Amino acid sequence: MSRPEAGFQKKSAADPRGAGALGAGRRRAVLVVMCLALAVVVGMMTSLMVAVPDMARDLGAGESDLQWVVNAYGVVFAGLLLPGGALGDRYGRKGVLLAGLLIFGLASAGTAVVDDVGWVILLRAVAGVGAALVMPMTLSIITHVFPPEDRGRAIGVWSGVTVGGAMGAVLISGGLLEMYTWRSVFVVNVVLAAAALIGVLVAAPASKDSGAAPLDIGGGLLSVLGVGALVFAIVEGPERGWTSAPVWIAFLLGVAGLIAFVPWELRRRHPLLDPRMFRHRGLSAGALVITAEALAMFGFFFLGLQYLQEILGYSPLKAGFAIMPLAVGAMLFSPSAPKVARRFGMRPVVGLGMALIAAGLAIMAVLDSGSGYLPVLCGALLMGSGIAFAATPATEAIVTALPPGKQGVASALNDITRELGGVLGIAILGSVFNSTYRREAADAAEGLPAPSSEAIRDSLVSALRIAGDLGGARGAELAEGARSAFTSGMADAVLGGFAVVVLGGAAAVWLMPRRARKPKTGADTAD
Repeated sequence: MSRPEAGFQKKSAADPRGAGALGAGRRRAVLVVMCLALAVVVGMMTSLMVAVPDMARDLGAGESDLQWVVNAYGVVFAGLLLPGGALGDRYGRKGVLLAGLLIFGLASAGTAVVDDVGWVILLRAVAGVGAALVMPMTLSIITHVFPPEDRGRAIGVWSGVTVGGAMGAVLISGGLLEMYTWRSVFVVNVVLAAAALIGVLVAAPASKDSGAAPLDIGGGLLSVLGVGALVFAIVEGPERGWTSAPVWIAFLLGVAGLIAFVPWELRRRHPLLDPRMFRHRGLSAGALVITAEALAMFGFFFLGLQYLQEILGYSPLKAGFAIMPLAVGAMLFSPSAPKVARRFGMRPVVGLGMALIAAGLAIMAVLDSGSGYLPVLCGALLMGSGIAFAATPATEAIVTALPPGKQGVASALNDITRELGGVLGIAILGSVFNSTYRREAADAAEGLPAPSSEAIRDSLVSALRIAGDLGGARGAELAEGARSAFTSGMADAVLGGFAVVVLGGAAAVWLMPRRARKPKTGADTAD
């Protein structure tokens, strides 16, 4: 814990007035820059999802490859968020944020020029390292700069950008893909990262925790091992077989890593993440809410954008616009959600949010190849509104559970639950989808040569290409069977997300305190 006597107002050469004494105009500038940096790294997860069909065609990637193209970023991102937050607390948040943006930008530039799916996956992982340094710094700098009376609204804006930035990236990517290849998505990310880096240099104050502890390298390695191995097993299970040796070994390594993480952290004098923090009911409930809603949202993004393009025949840009109601709902209600929670209590507001998300997923679960746009519109709007009412109070519950000097760890905990939820959403829901799709697509491919049959089972993109080559009645039959397999797989996956949201929401409402905790005080000094 940080020393309470230092407070927010200690001065330094880096910030003569003290970060907590910044004027309203400077605070707004900091908020804008932090939201830009946040939007860049969050948008990377979703911008690529709209490009997945183009990448599958250009790189010859199957569903498992595509999941890794997305998840290589997310696994490293989630696994290193806690060390990233601790680095900022110890060495200075502004410097760590700048380093993260630089790594992210360079990795994105490299991805734009490679031709092999293996290199794409590797560079996506490197970009995840940069993102893990960026995301916790954005929230911890915001909570450092804004006084307690304004912090809730600033966090609400930040929370809205986590969804709005993701959706904005979908639209930008869709527009680029109308004119250019998928590589243009990475070029734009380089430009945005450079703009955010300049903004941070100009506007962001320097801050760090005066009593920051030594880094827990062992805890960081165990967290990466646990998350990465589990995701590998979940993603590769449908393709390699759930009883195959690599999948079982990965499961065992993942479980062992996560189990070992707890006693390791309990024995550390300065743990990366003290498991005892989860005794705070608000912190535990907030982490549960964010994990569940992110799992549902990112899982739907991964499958829904493919559905809109490959089943309904939307262009990438039209597909992006089609799910914009999700962003509208989230950004419309996120800034006001903390005020509503203070008035009516956190439990009913979070419960309402999770119920709205579940309702949106229930609508999505009945989509088929003949569905029009109306159910997509209704489902996306319900999900976005639910995310606003559930995630914003949950974020505030997490960051107010720890003192200001530990805001790097608090924001990293908030971020890791969100990113871990996103990774698990793509991995788990993608795996459920892939299992159903491969099983039903095998029936549609019956009688075809083995190479063609395996390609059809790999992805809908390959199945439709082969159907076009066949032509005639057999080609039409194959295309219809593949589309039916896709919608069946998506329905099973979305129902899995529905179950997670309902169960997670019920548990979170039971744990959630009636009112948000008052922000703690603690040491937080300028560089």
